[in-house]
Amino acid sequence: MIVAEMKSFHEIKEMLEEYKKILVLGCGSCVTVCMSGGQKQAELLATALRMASKAEGSGRAISELTILRQCDPEFVEQIRDEAAKYEVIISMACGAGVQGMSEWLEKIPVVPAMNTRFIGMTDGKGTWLEVCAACGDCVLSMTGGICPVASCPKGILNGPCGGNKKGKCEVSPDVPCAWVRIYERMKKLGKLDVLKQESGAKDWSKAQTPGSYRIKEEQGFSE
Repeated sequence: MIVAEMKSFHEIKEMLEEYKKILVLGCGSCVTVCMSGGQKQAELLATALRMASKAEGSGRAISELTILRQCDPEFVEQIRDEAAKYEVIISMACGAGVQGMSEWLEKIPVVPAMNTRFIGMTDGKGTWLEVCAACGDCVLSMTGGICPVASCPKGILNGPCGGNKKGKCEVSPDVPCAWVRIYERMKKLGKLDVLKQESGAKDWSKAQTPGSYRIKEEQGFSE
């Protein structure tokens, strides 16, 4: 999922300074799962903004709402009339959601409450870890399902750099060496021989921006 975290309250207040009618819009997808921008967080942010407005005597009208996905025009269209009642929307979605809202609502300013961090997964203990760099040229079949691009601070593709100490990265003792993890995973899978194959130069042209993807009516397979 896409992992995002909320900006500081001070930064959010600064973005909203010129507005009197504000809609705090939560997103019911990734940021709900990682508990940073869903319905509950939208309610908390709206409450904090109302309290600040009252304390400052600024007289702002602040409401909150949550839709299932802000990156999908089908769901954005459902709140078009409601959104038109406000001067600004403070979006609690990832960067894609903010841009989708801006694109489809056009005349209503949409500002981000969140900083989008990475594509990741949870460790089951309340922490989300970056696992995919969305590079467009996946090598997971050769690395036991562990991405060296996202998991290795140096993004090394053909084995460890030699700087690891007792299985930890030289960049930080809190970071497991990605290639030690890959070795252990491939050993369990009985595929250590795969690591002897050189993966070659990575095709970074697939990571160029802006990227795009179109749904194919008939999914084909290239050689």
